[in-house]
Amino acid sequence: MASRKPLVMVNGIPAQLPAGDTLNATASEVDVLGLTNGGASAAPICSPVYISAANTFQLARANASGTYRAVALIRDASIAAAASGSCQSDGVLTASTAQWDAVTGQTGGLTTGAQYFLSSTTAGRLTTTAPTTTGEYVLPMGTALSTTDFEISISPFGILL
Repeated sequence: MASRKPLVMVNGIPAQLPAGDTLNATASEVDVLGLTNGGASAAPICSPVYISAANTFQLARANASGTYRAVALIRDASIAAAASGSCQSDGVLTASTAQWDAVTGQTGGLTTGAQYFLSSTTAGRLTTTAPTTTGEYVLPMGTALSTTDFEISISPFGILL
């Protein structure tokens, strides 16, 4: 197979990559939403959230049709009530083991290789155990790559039990 040079912009004109030049580009993209905390208390990093009004979030919980549709995890260290901040909807989210422990209820951070689900018992929590009670929703949120790195992969579909 023939080797081809990529097209780039050179002085505003599309051209083949000049000899000796290289491309230095990131291979992944992370989507970050700027949202306002519509809850009564601060939302800590890694907490799953759903859209509750225009540009506003609340902590997600898999126990009701109005609260299980998580769209992102809190990216900032914390977002105070009525304050705006960053929420990440895909890609790798990195936090300390203590920060993950606060959202999972575990100790020592995430369980490497484990799939996490939206909690049905506590708003803003993740769990390695999928809900099993009738009337709750099973919503996969992503996979732990290490004790501190989480690959966000929120399912667009929750399964009603």
